[in-house]
Amino acid sequence: MSADSSNAENGNLSDSNGISERLGPIIEGTQLSYIDHACANIPEELGKWYGPQITRLDLSFNLIRTLTGLERFSRLEELVVDNNELDDLLYIPLMPHLHTLLMNKNKITDINVLVEKLQLSLPSLTFLSLLGNQACPNELSSSEKDEEDYQRYRYFVIHSLPTLKFLDHRPVSAKEKAEAKRVGSFMKVARPEEVEDAEDALAHSSDVYTPLPSSAPRFGGDPQGTYGRCKYVYYGRHSEGNRFIRNNDL
Repeated sequence: MSADSSNAENGNLSDSNGISERLGPIIEGTQLSYIDHACANIPEELGKWYGPQITRLDLSFNLIRTLTGLERFSRLEELVVDNNELDDLLYIPLMPHLHTLLMNKNKITDINVLVEKLQLSLPSLTFLSLLGNQACPNELSSSEKDEEDYQRYRYFVIHSLPTLKFLDHRPVSAKEKAEAKRVGSFMKVARPEEVEDAEDALAHSSDVYTPLPSSAPRFGGDPQGTYGRCKYVYYGRHSEGNRFIRNNDL
């Protein structure tokens, strides 16, 4: 038996310098649990030693930011990554057999981006849970969200991932699926674009508004249209100011 295999059987993983460190993966049949080890990445040794035989993998309560390394788990059907650091930049490899993904209490904020990745990488997904992420608008993520916000989110996700049977531990009913097919495409979350502060935008603008025509000088010169000579001259017997007063009223 090789040193690596012996370490694996005893729950020990060796780092690149050969220093043995007990990390304690727990294996029960085809299930592997690697919980609460403060790792930012999926240890390469897990996939190397156990990948081909594992169908359920639990990596909860770590600091994982990417799912790189799951490629070695070729038979994986269930993945639990609750309470990690996964955000909108996470990488999801192609996992054709994965039907269950629990990603509760991470840092996912953009449901549109996540759904696009799930569509490409998890064609067999039937059970998805995102509770506790900002992208899942309910009381766990924000006290300002209500049931209507959550239902719109459900319609969008169910429409985008038609293979789902459960979303956030709640079954997808036939009625809900029909409604998602009807309105789901309109529920896509539109994130507002960042704009400059109004004062900053005005300060940096090269085209400052002016009410004067562009051909007229703003200062000095001969501003056109501001004055002109009157061509009408009154030659009557009465003064200009009294021309509407009769002579017998004077």
